[in-house]
Amino acid sequence: MSMKQNIEIDGKQVPFRASAAIPRIYRMKFHRDIYKDLKSLEKSIGDGNEESSNLDMFSLEMFENIAYIMAKHADPSIPDNPEDWLDEFNTFSIYQVLPQLIQLWGLNTQTDVDSKKKFAAQTVK
Repeated sequence: MSMKQNIEIDGKQVPFRASAAIPRIYRMKFHRDIYKDLKSLEKSIGDGNEESSNLDMFSLEMFENIAYIMAKHADPSIPDNPEDWLDEFNTFSIYQVLPQLIQLWGLNTQTDVDSKKKFAAQTVK
């Protein structure tokens, strides 16, 4: 099951989608583990305060790649590379968008875990 949510970026409603396919798509496109990258970004952004965060250029690129994959998953008509997609926006704040993407991803994984628990309980009976 996938979860979809619109997030406002630069005054536009942009659809993002989280599903079990995201880790595979991300790994195939960027040769990285989305779970490790999200965890790293969550630590780097801290409490969401720009002055106290530990974000570097590499972290910003990871965020842009994750956002791109989740947006492309929701809307296949967006450009085929992150640079062209990001070009559609004047501003793109990691401090506003990342917490919403983490929440969307959390809702997706929470749904998967709940389903597995219910299925296991039903098969034990």
